[in-house]
Amino acid sequence: MRLFSLMVLVSIAGYTVAQTGVKVYPLSDTTPYSDSRGYGYDLAPAPDGRSNAAFFYSVQVPDGNYKITVRLGSARKAGHTTVRAESRRLYVEPVGTKKGQFIEQSFIVHKRTPVINDKEVVKIKAREKETFTWDDKLTLEFNGDAPVCESIRVEPADSSVITVFLCGNSTVTDQSREPWASWGQMIPAFFTDRVCFANYAESGESANTFIAVNRLKKALSMLKKGDYLFIEFGHNDMKQKGPGKGAWYSFLTSIKTFVDEARDRGAIPVLVTPTQRRRFDENGQNQNTHEEYPEVMRWLAKKENVALIDLNEMTRVLFNALGVEESKKALVHFPANTFPGQTEALADNTHFSTYGAYQVAKCVVTGMMLATPGLTGQLKPGFAYNPSQPGSPELFRWHLSPMFDRIKPDGD
Repeated sequence: MRLFSLMVLVSIAGYTVAQTGVKVYPLSDTTPYSDSRGYGYDLAPAPDGRSNAAFFYSVQVPDGNYKITVRLGSARKAGHTTVRAESRRLYVEPVGTKKGQFIEQSFIVHKRTPVINDKEVVKIKAREKETFTWDDKLTLEFNGDAPVCESIRVEPADSSVITVFLCGNSTVTDQSREPWASWGQMIPAFFTDRVCFANYAESGESANTFIAVNRLKKALSMLKKGDYLFIEFGHNDMKQKGPGKGAWYSFLTSIKTFVDEARDRGAIPVLVTPTQRRRFDENGQNQNTHEEYPEVMRWLAKKENVALIDLNEMTRVLFNALGVEESKKALVHFPANTFPGQTEALADNTHFSTYGAYQVAKCVVTGMMLATPGLTGQLKPGFAYNPSQPGSPELFRWHLSPMFDRIKPDGD
């Protein structure tokens, strides 16, 4: 076996860096993924050098945070590449490369399975089993006008990397299929490889059901001192009726549980008020539809000295800035036949389009600048945003993933 510089050893499973757990997977190996092999092209065939279709590559790894370094480019053609991971989680925005040019990009991906310990698991939903979110492999999606990648380097992330655990509902979760999207799957693109976003949110969840199905327990099992726990609920909680339910009763108790559990472990809780629904009055002003639920979070943040991101207010400003008609482009409003097999129009005033999710993620980052300055020190250079002056929908570019679903996510 030939020994290269940096103690790189050639092996069947790519290049393994001795004693560090680092592996480099050359994408010239076009073998498809299999559980026995533990790595390879997934979901679609390997690129043939002529097609510009999206392609996927998976690597089997244990639960944890991983530093991924992609070497983008090709010796055969120019490229234009976007990189996402797991369920359409955005990490690398479009990178252009000339023929023979290579550019490396690094980022941190959190990977997990439902297993908590020998006796407990997360009770995931049936549809989640059809995504890349809770399986035993880490999956990368390469998309763009001409996606090209020479190799993928995978290594355990340094223990000093800060993990931000996201707890929430359909407005936060990694939506696995077009045209739906959420702010939680856009926000990693704005940060360096010193921060990892672990998105535990799921469509249809309320604060109490999130706890009941062990999502919080799984997050806590991987959380360490100095990490963050972001908490955004309210959309589905407000629909719960009966004794003990309500904003100032079960909801407040559940949110306080998140705060206490994080602090008990030396982590930093951050409350995020629920995103607005698109609901305009006769004067063209967007209306709050969340009753007292945002106010409960503001009150608890003040009482317990918890960091707060008032996303409810920022998304009100955002929707008003876009206006009655233009704001439809921030939500899933598409005429019939926009996507394959979509025979009816989509008109959803809760769930975001990719453009809307990207704008709302910018709102969250803007809120973080005041609420969590220790995190925003790891923003990539050049970030600036004002929700009263959002980017134009016409200038936003998103290359569609091959997965599509006409059925809206759970929750409203």
